[in-house]
Amino acid sequence: MEYKYVVLINTTIGAFMAILDSNIVLIALPKITSDLHATAFEAVWIIMGYILVTASLLMSFGRLSDILGRVKLYNLGFALFTVGSALCSIAPNGSSLVLFRLVQGSGGALIFSNAAALLTDVFPPTERGRALGLNQVAGTVGSVLGLALGGILAGSFLGWRSIFWINIPVGTFATAWAYFKLKETSQPRRGDRLDPLGNLLFSGGLTVFLVGLMLGALVSWAPEFLGLMVLGLGMVGGFAFVESKVRFPMMDLSLFRIRAFATGMASNLLSSVARGGVSLVLVFYLQGVLLLDAFTAGIWLIPFSVAFVTFGPLSGYLSDKLGSRGLSTAGLLVTAVALFWFGVTPLPQSGVSYASLLGPMVLSGAGGGLFVAPNVASIMNATPAPRRGIASGMSSTLVNTGFLLSLGLAFAVMAASVPTTVLQSIFSGAAGGISPVIESRFIGSIHGLFLIMGFIALFAAVPAYMTKRQKADYQAAMAGPLE
Repeated sequence: MEYKYVVLINTTIGAFMAILDSNIVLIALPKITSDLHATAFEAVWIIMGYILVTASLLMSFGRLSDILGRVKLYNLGFALFTVGSALCSIAPNGSSLVLFRLVQGSGGALIFSNAAALLTDVFPPTERGRALGLNQVAGTVGSVLGLALGGILAGSFLGWRSIFWINIPVGTFATAWAYFKLKETSQPRRGDRLDPLGNLLFSGGLTVFLVGLMLGALVSWAPEFLGLMVLGLGMVGGFAFVESKVRFPMMDLSLFRIRAFATGMASNLLSSVARGGVSLVLVFYLQGVLLLDAFTAGIWLIPFSVAFVTFGPLSGYLSDKLGSRGLSTAGLLVTAVALFWFGVTPLPQSGVSYASLLGPMVLSGAGGGLFVAPNVASIMNATPAPRRGIASGMSSTLVNTGFLLSLGLAFAVMAASVPTTVLQSIFSGAAGGISPVIESRFIGSIHGLFLIMGFIALFAAVPAYMTKRQKADYQAAMAGPLE
């Protein structure tokens, strides 16, 4: 087998595992919350903790891969993800599951920070869009199976713990195969150094801001919680200042001199904010309000992923031929239409028509499929070869940061609409008996959230349309501080 296809298949397994696990946990979250007697705060952090640690470590791992070699860290990521999955399967309570998900997230960060760079290293520019698109689609296939399989396993006699078991054999095989088959094709930059202060400010700032947001939404908007949010934002601002001063920054700001890189990153972040919380909101609506079982809720959400799978490879192939600007812009506009459609679709407290949700779900998945592969291809193609490791980490970091902000926004809006005790019942899938007035307020918050996300998607289309690679920008980045 030609080596580039070995890389494609192995990184595809990584994408498949990570997304499969994410959706399995999402669809099983009400069951996990109920069985572990987890609080609403813990329930949200079972999802957010994984994404937070991934976002926090991606850029440092991307830089580390440029220093030590991408294959070594990629292999380590598979092993760590597999160990984390085993630990999650034996978690005795909500707090420990959050902790073990952080271990999983560390492995996921190692995988995500290197996968796109490995593919970019071995595929020529005329084939990168298709390769990256196939990689993304494989992950989305995992999301389809995750929704169905997670529902089946969570509702079976095996229980929700079995959703983590399936990662163990797959992860063990993929780790061994990567160890024996993958080879280093990049040129490690041994003289580079990590940026511990930048990492501390970025990860700490995100954590402090989100904790303040969660506590404010759950308890009250007291001065101390608002202070945490302000402190978190200040730390992120300090991170930007530090990155402009240190010799070896975690985030290479000089890359933003490349227009295609800067606009691609901006649309990437905003798109994630617009799309990140959609599935979470619908899971809690279907299981917490309509009281559907996990399997039925998973089946109802599959059109998201099927539409993504349908349009993902096509957009990747077309981006190699036509460029990324038109496809990525169209994807965001389609996403905005889908979110506005969700925002005006009636969501009854019982007996909802599946047909009323099918249209916006398909359109939302199609929009994501149109956007992702061209966006990633435009970012990686615009990046100088020696910096693709850190660029891949930066891209994935912004995706995960956007998802975190989207989840935080969704949680805050939902928590503001109903009392904490009601929110706890909804999160554990047991909202039966709640007054129609309270449920109506909760559903109203969902509608408002979708409309907000629709406007964010529209705003994201602006930098996507502005994406255009310019030679002068590329040369400016090559003259940056890392050279």
